[in-house]
Amino acid sequence: MNNFSTRIISAIVYAIVFISAIVYSQDTYIGLITFFGAVCLWEFSKIIKIQNAILPVVSMVGLIVLNYLKILDSDKIIYLLLFCLVHSVYLIIDLYKKNYYERNHLLKSFTTISYLVLPFLFLAFLPFLNGDYQPKIIICVILIIWTNDSFAYIVGKNFGRTKLFERISPKKTIEGFIGGFLFSVFAGFLIGRYSEILTIQNWLIIAIITSVLGTYGDLVESKFKRQANVKDSGTIMPGHGGLLDRLDSLFFLAPFVYLYIHYLM
Repeated sequence: MNNFSTRIISAIVYAIVFISAIVYSQDTYIGLITFFGAVCLWEFSKIIKIQNAILPVVSMVGLIVLNYLKILDSDKIIYLLLFCLVHSVYLIIDLYKKNYYERNHLLKSFTTISYLVLPFLFLAFLPFLNGDYQPKIIICVILIIWTNDSFAYIVGKNFGRTKLFERISPKKTIEGFIGGFLFSVFAGFLIGRYSEILTIQNWLIIAIITSVLGTYGDLVESKFKRQANVKDSGTIMPGHGGLLDRLDSLFFLAPFVYLYIHYLM
């Protein structure tokens, strides 16, 4: 079996498992996100060479369980959300700095919690609207991400001339980003037009957030890997690398979409 066939089969299995867990129930969705988060934490701990990943893992599982049991109220969640957003913005700003810097153990633990643990918390509870589980919300966000990635690749491969961030991701182009962005917005329009959940305006804003922040999420993870001099975060997905490689856009943008849906919309 060639590499292309391996990639296709692996992607299909991943999509079936992910979508099935989302559709089946809120318990299977949260369970799968918790599992995905644990695997990503394990992969990330190898990238940044953290000696003990127990604290981040326990933090993530504990926060998800506490929120699931309704122990964390909205007043507590907003502080965690603001903290997560501030650190995410810092990571975006850090992309434009050419110098890499070494992190000590404490800073590695802090980075892991703010970069992975908190975003996975907000990803787990993103599709809950007014206390009700709305699986279509997360499915549509994932569809917009796939649309963005697919058309960014297609447009970039055929028309890409200007590098977007060559120092970190040599294959990404500005033309590819624009192509992915436009088709994402179009996908958001179609979702809003034919979906009874949220309005067209809401989905257009979510599509913009998804396209822009999803791209930044991929770049942030690429910078971590480039600093560690590794190509893939892991080998759990044949032909695709690790779960962190597949979910970097989704969990990075999750806090921003969570902010919009739960506090701004």
